[in-house]
Amino acid sequence: MGSLERYIFRQAALAFAAGLFILTLVVWITQVLRQLDLVTNSGQTIALFFMMTSLGIPVLLALIAPIALFIAAVQTLNKLNSDSELIVMSAAGVSPARIARPLFILTALVMLFVGTLSLWLTPSSIRHFRLLLTQVQANLLTAIVRPGQFTQADRGLTFHIRDRAAGGVLLGIVVSDTRDPQVHMIYVAERGVITEQPQGTFFVLENGNLQRRETKDGNTSIVVFDRYAFDLSQLTQAAETIYRPSERYTSELMNPDPADPMLERWRGRFRQELHDRFAAPLYPLAMLCIAFAMLGQARTTRQSRGAAIAGAIIIMAAFRGGGFAVSGIVAARPAAVPLVYLLPIVTILFFGAVSLGLIKVRPPEVLTRLSNDITDRITRMIAARTAQGGRA
Repeated sequence: MGSLERYIFRQAALAFAAGLFILTLVVWITQVLRQLDLVTNSGQTIALFFMMTSLGIPVLLALIAPIALFIAAVQTLNKLNSDSELIVMSAAGVSPARIARPLFILTALVMLFVGTLSLWLTPSSIRHFRLLLTQVQANLLTAIVRPGQFTQADRGLTFHIRDRAAGGVLLGIVVSDTRDPQVHMIYVAERGVITEQPQGTFFVLENGNLQRRETKDGNTSIVVFDRYAFDLSQLTQAAETIYRPSERYTSELMNPDPADPMLERWRGRFRQELHDRFAAPLYPLAMLCIAFAMLGQARTTRQSRGAAIAGAIIIMAAFRGGGFAVSGIVAARPAAVPLVYLLPIVTILFFGAVSLGLIKVRPPEVLTRLSNDITDRITRMIAARTAQGGRA
C-alpha cells in the first residue's frame, strides 16, 4: 500500500478496533450481570467467574465484528468527506477503487477473523462454558446451601437446611419444588446426604415426609418415609449428553452421528447452525459494500451527508435483520438453505457495483429534499438569532 492507502487503512483500523472494543464491552457487561448471581451464590472464586463470562466473548465478537466494521467504514468515509479529503483525492484523479482498497484489505482481515471465530473458537468456548457450568451445578448443594438460609438452586426449586454434620450430612432439610405448575411438593426430612450413583445424582432424605398439594383444587396428601431419593440429575446432567447444536464442533455438524438422539429432535437447528457458520464471513464484506456505496463518493459541503448516513444505517439494519430471518426459516425449511448465502452475496454484488460506479443509483428525491430543507431551516434559524443578538 502507498501512503494514501496506509492513511485510510490506519483511520479505519483504529475506528474498527475502538468500536469493536466498546460494543463488546457493553454486551459483555450484560452477560456478566446475568451470571453474577449463579457464580457468587454458589461460592465460586472470582477467577472462575471471569473465566465463565469471558468464554462468551468469541460469540460476541463474531456477531459484533461486522457491525463494528460498518461503523468504522461510515466514520472513516464521513471524516474524509467532512475534511474535504475525498474531494481533493477525486480532483487529483484517485479512483474509487484505490480509495476502497485499504478498506477491503481491512475487511479481508475481519472476514478471516470472523470465519475463525464462527467455525472453530465459538463452539469450543461455548462447550467449555457448559462444562464449567456443569461443575458449578454439580457442587450446587454442597457449596451454596448454607445453614439457616433459603437457597434457590433452580427456578421453582428451593432448599433449606438447619445445620451440617460430619461426612457431608445435612440436618433439618426442607425442599420446596414448584417446577411443575400443577403440583406443589414440599419435602421435610431430619437428615440427608448427596450420593453419586450410576443412574445419576441423588439427594437421599431420611426420616421425613412428602407433602403434595394440587394447585388446581388445593387437595393435599402427605406421605411419610424412612428413606427417599430426590433426583438431582436435572441439575447435574453430564454436559456431553446434552450438547446443543451451537456447542457442537463444525465437523460434528457436517457429519452428525446417525445414532445421536438429539439429531432427530434438533435436525433443523443442526442445519441452521452449520450454514450460519459458513455464511458468517460474508457479512463483513456486505457491510463494507453498503457503507462505501452510500458514502464513498466525494461530496461538497453544500451537499448533505445526513441522508446518505441515515440510508446506510437503515439498509444495514434491514440487511442484518433479513439475515436473522432467513436463518430462522432455514431451521424449519431445508429448501431455504441457499438464501443464507444468496442474501449476503447479492448484497455484495449490488452495492459493490454501486461503489465502483458500475451501477448509478441516486438517493430518493424526497430524502434529498427533506435533508436540504432541514439544513436551510437550521441556517435561517442561526442567522435570525445572530441578527437578534447584534441588534441587542
